[in-house]
Amino acid sequence: MPRALLSVSHKAGLVDFARALVGLGWDLVSTGGTARALREAGVAVHGGLLARRDLAEHMEAIAAHDIAPIDLVVVNLYPFQETVARTGVTFDEAIEQIDIGGPSMLRSAAKNHAAVTVVVDPADYPRVLDALGADDAPALARLRRALAAKVYAHTAAYDAAIAAWFAGQLAAEDGDAFPERLTLALERAQPLRYGENPDQRAAFYVERPGAGLGALVQRGGKELSFNNLLDLDGALLAVEPFTGGDEACCAIVKHTTPCGLAVGASAREAYEKALAGDPTSAFGSVIAFTTAVDDAAAEALASLFVECIVAPAFSDGAVEILGRKKNLRLLEGRPGPESLAMDLKRVRGGVLVQERQPLPHVDGAWKVVTQRQPTAAELADLRFAWRAVRSVKSNAILLARGGMTVGIG
Repeated sequence: MPRALLSVSHKAGLVDFARALVGLGWDLVSTGGTARALREAGVAVHGGLLARRDLAEHMEAIAAHDIAPIDLVVVNLYPFQETVARTGVTFDEAIEQIDIGGPSMLRSAAKNHAAVTVVVDPADYPRVLDALGADDAPALARLRRALAAKVYAHTAAYDAAIAAWFAGQLAAEDGDAFPERLTLALERAQPLRYGENPDQRAAFYVERPGAGLGALVQRGGKELSFNNLLDLDGALLAVEPFTGGDEACCAIVKHTTPCGLAVGASAREAYEKALAGDPTSAFGSVIAFTTAVDDAAAEALASLFVECIVAPAFSDGAVEILGRKKNLRLLEGRPGPESLAMDLKRVRGGVLVQERQPLPHVDGAWKVVTQRQPTAAELADLRFAWRAVRSVKSNAILLARGGMTVGIG
């Protein structure tokens, strides 16, 4: 009788999966899930996982120690990344979520994938059951290889997340923001139709599900492109300094740089002022708001060809109005937290790393170094421009007046 080891922290789909295994004639072994239980079972479990069926000395060794071989391993890991992403998590709480036995069992099983099927993702339960129920040894062997590769990618990402968290903790203590070794592990969120140009293949990767742009929910339109995601990031960067203010802010972005940016009493007013900054360049742009897009804003937006609109929320009417434009993508929500507070630029053979540009401080006292003091309106424009200039690059010039940019170039 084949034997399966089940030890998971994420229980989704497990009961049905286990019942199906029993129906296929499998014997189930399950741990209590505690670190103590894993340690106590460690030697026997790893012997059963690593024993190669084609080597007589392996089979004789496990028989001598009364160890039964294990043919299927289902393990997922303590939720370390989800834990450290929460606000206010203590050091001890984070340490408690570092899994020890789980990665060891997964790696052992993956190493012996010629004889052991190893499952780390509940989404794979259905295809594993299909393969176990079919009489197709070559197909099962291919699946085992694919699942083993997935295990090593998963455990590598898990270790990378722990390393990055430790680096962040140490940086906060000693002020050195750049660790000696920078380990990155990214998960494919979605394939893209093509890259920056039509002849380039592309995909979107995230630190973890729900990180950064991965937190946005698409409410309509065709799938996102490589350039869409670049411009969405630029648009969100432009409105970020205005988030949480008393006024609505709208940024109209083309090629990652704002061509119009404004604040207003409503989403529609902010959009109309931003559009006035450069209505020609706004064609085919990406637009971001700090407040919900209501019906009135949607009616104004509907007259312009836009690639994407991102906002914290859309009214039902706005979704219906903008949904008439079949190619327009609507992205709802706010960017999720990032575990790595650094800006990375790829160069040949390596990566340039710098601190993310901090949000500009506009509420403190400003020192006037000229004889004439600015008027209240001029000071308001200066404070607006100080926030707006954060999102432009290099030698760009920004002109601002009345809570709107009147020129960026």
